[in-house]
Amino acid sequence: MSVRLASIHLYPVKSLGGVTVDEAAVEPWGLRHDRRWLVLHPDGSYLTARDEHRMLGVTAVPAAGSLTLTGLDGSRLTVAEPVDGDLVPTEVSRLEQIRLAPAEAHEWLSVQFGRSLRLAWLDDPRRRSVGLDHGGQPGDPLNLSDAGPLLAATTASMRRLNDWIADGAAERGEKLPEPLPVSRFRPNLVFDGVTEPFAEDGWQRVRVGSVDFRFAEVCDRCVLTTIDAATFRTGKEPIRTLSRFRKWDGKTWFGVRLIPLRDGVIRVGDDLTVS
Repeated sequence: MSVRLASIHLYPVKSLGGVTVDEAAVEPWGLRHDRRWLVLHPDGSYLTARDEHRMLGVTAVPAAGSLTLTGLDGSRLTVAEPVDGDLVPTEVSRLEQIRLAPAEAHEWLSVQFGRSLRLAWLDDPRRRSVGLDHGGQPGDPLNLSDAGPLLAATTASMRRLNDWIADGAAERGEKLPEPLPVSRFRPNLVFDGVTEPFAEDGWQRVRVGSVDFRFAEVCDRCVLTTIDAATFRTGKEPIRTLSRFRKWDGKTWFGVRLIPLRDGVIRVGDDLTVS
């Protein structure tokens, strides 16, 4: 069985719901439109779903030069990329300033979440870099992802994790849970056909279709993975089970971060070649 790209996911606004696409352009800092927008507090600190779970229920769909938001109340707002927006300070690591969207975007977000918020856009990812402690090399640009341009996961690893979760529930005499979706980990790329679970931990370079990527690091996971995007409730999984089977250096791990080595277009169904 060949290893292929099973799905592609974009998250245009950090911590908001994303969109699944059939193809995506690869740029030096990640997939086009992925994680270029951010929700800010007035003081420049940024808001994530770790603190506001309802963010996962607001969807963001990108287009050339714009973004369309759909709120929890069903309302929609299309925002143009603020190429001339004011540059304001931000607490995002390795990024000093970010551009503010128009006031109507701030008002719309503030209504959705019942607090004063602002929407901002990273105009040039070359102003931010991948940290050397996260597998980066000098000059590697980065979008608004935490640490790496793309996150990849495999269906084999997800199946193994769900098996572990089910086994743990049986040991505790609990009702068997529904399998968790891989979307809990918010991957950009999901690969099917990998034989061994967690084989991706050992990848060095991969080619998806005609586009090459470099392995950066295995991805450490946070409490965001424990939030159900449909109900906004927090549970113990998958962190409880990852802590049992995939914990080292005081962290839990799932998926790998990749850094593009060339531009190009990737498509669902593309073959994966590992070296």
